[in-house]
Amino acid sequence: MLTTTLEAGSALLKTDPTLAPNDRRRLLSMWREDASGDKRSSVEPTENSIIRRAEFARRISRSVRFVDRLAADGVIRKVVLPGRVRAAGFRESDVAALIECKETST
Repeated sequence: MLTTTLEAGSALLKTDPTLAPNDRRRLLSMWREDASGDKRSSVEPTENSIIRRAEFARRISRSVRFVDRLAADGVIRKVVLPGRVRAAGFRESDVAALIECKETST
């Protein structure tokens, strides 16, 4: 991050009346750490990350209709994606358990 960017960010934070001085200092120190090249630990996908129907179908080498049928039969539970009304996905841990169960039964 350029020093001019840090200065501009600092000026913006000073003009925000809702921001406490301690919070401003904390934000600026985080920005400076990022600017100095310190890499934070990257966010790794958790076991409860949500994958889409198409990705699930690809992992089990089947069609999306087959995946929908599995969900309709109750073999795996759909999870509504955040901020969506109809879009659904599946928990990665559930998908992995289903694949593992399939591999052990063959």
